[in-house]
Amino acid sequence: MKYDTLTQEQLEEAVKTFKDNLALEPYQAELIKLQQHIERNKLKLIILFEGRDAAGKGSVIGSVSRYMNPKHYRIVALGRPSEEERTEWYFQRYIKNFPHGGELVLFDRSWYNRAMVEPIFNFCSDTEYELFMKDVVPFEESLVDNNTVLVKLYFSVKKERQAERFEQRRTDPLRQWKLSEIDLQAQSMWDQFTQKKYEMLLRTSTDKTPWHIVRSSDKHKARLETIKLILNQINYEGRCRSLEYEADSKIVFSAEDELKLMKEYEQKRLNNE
Repeated sequence: MKYDTLTQEQLEEAVKTFKDNLALEPYQAELIKLQQHIERNKLKLIILFEGRDAAGKGSVIGSVSRYMNPKHYRIVALGRPSEEERTEWYFQRYIKNFPHGGELVLFDRSWYNRAMVEPIFNFCSDTEYELFMKDVVPFEESLVDNNTVLVKLYFSVKKERQAERFEQRRTDPLRQWKLSEIDLQAQSMWDQFTQKKYEMLLRTSTDKTPWHIVRSSDKHKARLETIKLILNQINYEGRCRSLEYEADSKIVFSAEDELKLMKEYEQKRLNNE
């Protein structure tokens, strides 16, 4: 496509994307320093990217990993378990992908499939769900006790924005591969996902292994705040002191604050019925 055939709207969007990418670059440079620190000190970092479908997890992962040394990080996105894996301890196939010293692993969805997607679509039994919810906190706290840095991120998207992104996937031939059968049911099952999200945050966020909630309806802000959050997890050498690392309180929330907001929203909804 020639530039002179672009509409004004397309040109403005291209300029905005260019500016957004420029704004990320100083923080992406800090991620390289963080990665080098992890490599030098043989640290282990696991980052979980969770959230509803179309919450923007993939694009955030792309921004986080864009300039990293591929020799020392991995993106793990596991599909459905095999018949053999179904007979194993639930966490086993995730453990196989854990980092060794000097490496970081980004999980595009994680063992928390069992906290939300699996029970909603009956991919696990009630007993399996409850067993997971009982076991996951001591499992994660054991990881931390054994010198693994664990960062749990939940990307929260508005229902209307999710619908818009699903429509983009449906009509854009470059995005159609992203549209799944579960996507097509996600809007109608919004309330079920909300309830499971509430239970997950309530029961699996601890002082040692907290959840961080990132509002992701604005993709650029979600990318920037996620990178800042990751940079704040480890005190690495060579940190640029002129950058702003404090979280945007309109984008990043603790699990406790998110639970409080969810309760308030639900109460207002009930009062208006």
